[in-house]
Amino acid sequence: MEEADSCRRAAFEAVADVEPPQLHDLVESVLANASMIPGVLTIESAARATTPPLENAADEADFESVEIDTEGIYTHAAGVQLIYEGLGLTRTLAHDEPWTATSSEPIAAEADLEILAADILVARGFYLLARTDAAGKAVRTVQSFGRDQTHLEDLRRDDGQKVDARPSQSDPAAIDANLERDVLELAVRAGAAAVEEPPSPRLLALADELAGDVAPSFPPVEECLNDFSFSPSDRSLEEPTTDRATSATDP
Repeated sequence: MEEADSCRRAAFEAVADVEPPQLHDLVESVLANASMIPGVLTIESAARATTPPLENAADEADFESVEIDTEGIYTHAAGVQLIYEGLGLTRTLAHDEPWTATSSEPIAAEADLEILAADILVARGFYLLARTDAAGKAVRTVQSFGRDQTHLEDLRRDDGQKVDARPSQSDPAAIDANLERDVLELAVRAGAAAVEEPPSPRLLALADELAGDVAPSFPPVEECLNDFSFSPSDRSLEEPTTDRATSATDP
């Protein structure tokens, strides 16, 4: 899938200067094995945001020709992907904590390297999205992830006996799935922000539906993004045009 390959290349470029070599290789291996769904959805969001509605196809010539910054779109896509991979790796380490009394020294050392890799992935993702209209959502995604992992740790400490007013907040899988839901929303908003357009409400709804179907992990991008293949009909005249992507200064 061309979009996935383009996003992966942009992500590789963003971490090309990571050192030492052992850490660089680990970061690249995470990206090489990643499902690129967040990045591809970012690209699709940008495409939909810059295409006139199907209802106006007859008057398409009346629309101003807009020069698309393809490199900027791929940069936004890589930023979203990097943040997701970093948080996903952090989640894996939190679920199967390697720093236990019974862990061998090599296992603990590898885990130390992995947590460094996770930090770098998130930091580089933030750097790529800094000063964009998606930055605020990126910050909230990381904050929400931290709260969820703290809540999961509380549940584990209570052996799952803690009663919550909302059953989903006592289901570890549902709590973990919040990451995928937040990241897919970030992808839609980042793609729209890359072309300075409001995000598609329909695509936001589809992203939420996709998160419900596949979270708390993503399959290969080819298996589940066929429904997101670009079609001008997905941006109808009924969609509001006054909305804007989340700003970094939004509360």
